Amino acid sequence: MKKILHQTVVIIMKELSWRCFRHKIDWRRLFLLVAIFTVSGFVFQFLVHSYVISPNKQFHDETDSWSNRSLNSTVRSNEFLKGTILQQVHLTLPNSVVSPNSSNKFVQSVEVVQESVQAQAQRKKNSVSGSKDKNLANTTSSHHEHVSSGKQRDIRLLLPAEALVYAKKEIDHAPLVNEDPNLYAPLFRNISVFKRSYELMETILKVYIYRDGARPIFHRPPLKGIYASEGWFMKLMEENKQFVTKDPERAHLFYLPYSAHQMELTLYVHGSHNLKPLSNFLRDYVNEIAAKYPFWNRTHGSDHFLVACHDWGPYTVSGHEELARNTIKALCNADLSERIFIAGRDVSLPETTIRAPRRPLRHIGGNRASLRPILAFFAGSMHGRVRPTLLKYWGGEKDEDMKIYKRLPLKVSQKMTYIQHMKSTKYCLCPMGFEVNSPRIVEAIYYECVPVIIADNFVLPLSDVLDWSAFSVVVAEKDIPRLKEILLSIPMRKYVAMQNNVKMVQKHFLWNPKPMRYDMFHMILHSIWFNKLNQS
Repeated sequence: MKKILHQTVVIIMKELSWRCFRHKIDWRRLFLLVAIFTVSGFVFQFLVHSYVISPNKQFHDETDSWSNRSLNSTVRSNEFLKGTILQQVHLTLPNSVVSPNSSNKFVQSVEVVQESVQAQAQRKKNSVSGSKDKNLANTTSSHHEHVSSGKQRDIRLLLPAEALVYAKKEIDHAPLVNEDPNLYAPLFRNISVFKRSYELMETILKVYIYRDGARPIFHRPPLKGIYASEGWFMKLMEENKQFVTKDPERAHLFYLPYSAHQMELTLYVHGSHNLKPLSNFLRDYVNEIAAKYPFWNRTHGSDHFLVACHDWGPYTVSGHEELARNTIKALCNADLSERIFIAGRDVSLPETTIRAPRRPLRHIGGNRASLRPILAFFAGSMHGRVRPTLLKYWGGEKDEDMKIYKRLPLKVSQKMTYIQHMKSTKYCLCPMGFEVNSPRIVEAIYYECVPVIIADNFVLPLSDVLDWSAFSVVVAEKDIPRLKEILLSIPMRKYVAMQNNVKMVQKHFLWNPKPMRYDMFHMILHSIWFNKLNQS
């Protein structure tokens, strides 16, 4: 390029010299000639530098300067530019200045520039199109999120009765769910219904807790022992900020926060066998609530609930007709034969043994299926009608596969503790005692042992949503003599599947110090919510 410019300058100087010294100077023609050559040289230099030497830089400059224009305008500008380049090349590069070889190279360069400009324009078009699609997708997603959040806000503005009607309709038309990363479908009676109901509970449900009642019966929950479920639920419910409301007009449910276990410790006269003082006390409390607040009388207690794990929980409500008939009762002693617990309205509360309240999840876990040499295990007091029968047929080390004890003998426990037995057993027997409920059911789940429930008329915990046939065995009391035969008839493949399901269901039976989705606290609350919807 420098050589071409140098030749141009030499030609101009020769022409000027010839005209100045050999002929009379025609200044107008000279001025016009100089102007033509000067402008031509400037344009030539500009084009060469901009479109041949630095095509990439030119494109970026164009992109920066035209970034805010429309795509059509950009494409038209590029086409106009290509045409202009070709025209300027033909106008400013006479054959007398550019040699054939250099001309061919230049034309090739121009073709490269054209292809480069075309390619860049196409990439820009695709980029703009992709950006539009992305923006459209983001806008659509944002719109759906906005609509969803707006819908939730609208639901929360509904009156409590209207919200319950809406939730029931939503659950009746729940979208089909086959898989969920947080839920294991085989454990549920209907995972689609449960998932939708649970989501609506999280969105809608508000609970009002009565502040009335003196400690320890009220607001002082027992967190240790076999009746700890009522205490842990009370503790976590009163600490909760998501579901609890201080405005009773916004509440869908009303919680009566008393402890049946604390009532027994405080009011029961040992050895009297008289539960009347307990039921009278609770009757008077409910009457005070009904007189002080309008909420009980609006529904006759049907939107109120209580949580009681003590064996006597059902009997403490017998002194108040509406409390026994209408209130949703979450009871560990879920015995249909007593006609106090009503399936479909009341909730079977899991009975859990908590040995260390500061570490409620201690010892959780167990051996895999192949490391469980014991077929069946039970150790406990021989009260009630079922356990003596179990001991009669299978106790006293009559069968090496069946480890059935009154209480775990010292010589046995020194070799293997009670918990180690459960962790090393395929089937953990859970026979009823004086009442149908047993803490061994949840213990078996904690230690990943398939529970075997022997208690006629017992409504299994959380059975409104959980399919217990997937992770447990139910044996009728009359079939105790055939117990080993029944257990051995279960194929190994089915046992392994059940044992795996026990591991999967375990998360739903855990008391977490800080509640987590789908844990014991939320599952109990959901069952109360779900049964309330079924009454709406």
